[in-house]
Amino acid sequence: MKVIGNWRHICVDAQRMFAEDTPWHVPWMARVFPQLLEVSGRHADRTIFTRFIPPTGPVDVVGTWKDYYQKWWMMTGEHLPQELLGLSSPLQALVPPARIFDKMTYSPWVDGRLNAHLQQEGVEAIVVTGGETDVCVLSTVLGGIDLGFRLIVLSDAVCSGADETHDAAVDLLGDRFSVQLDLMETEEFLSAVAI
Repeated sequence: MKVIGNWRHICVDAQRMFAEDTPWHVPWMARVFPQLLEVSGRHADRTIFTRFIPPTGPVDVVGTWKDYYQKWWMMTGEHLPQELLGLSSPLQALVPPARIFDKMTYSPWVDGRLNAHLQQEGVEAIVVTGGETDVCVLSTVLGGIDLGFRLIVLSDAVCSGADETHDAAVDLLGDRFSVQLDLMETEEFLSAVAI
């Protein structure tokens, strides 16, 4: 592994609404949860948990997001129990020192707050875990690359509700972005940063 310097771990959307019985349930989340917890627990001070926060209702968003939330009305704030927006337990116990960053889009980079925060801390590299590989993880990774961060995706710590597109996204990241991104497994990464 290349030396990564000052790094942060972004754990993407490890929320109850994806881990529990909702229309957005991601069954694979349970499989990768031990890895999410291991990285986050060992490096809570370097961990940022993103949370995907739906609007109160479709009228509160613009463009095609209106169509999206008309389809997924049951996942909007007026219908979804607020506690399901929270992190899966026991990740919540890591905050603080871990931090939470709320977003209303797939990407955490849209409004510039996360990038400004990481730039202020002199962050050079981002380690990504969480879900879903082919949606919010992909958006997090590509935005991070665009902003010049070195990316490390822990391939055994990302998940999706669709195996085929998960596999395709991991292949895409490993093949097309190999100059700016490393794919590795959790134990390999944890061993490397423990040196």
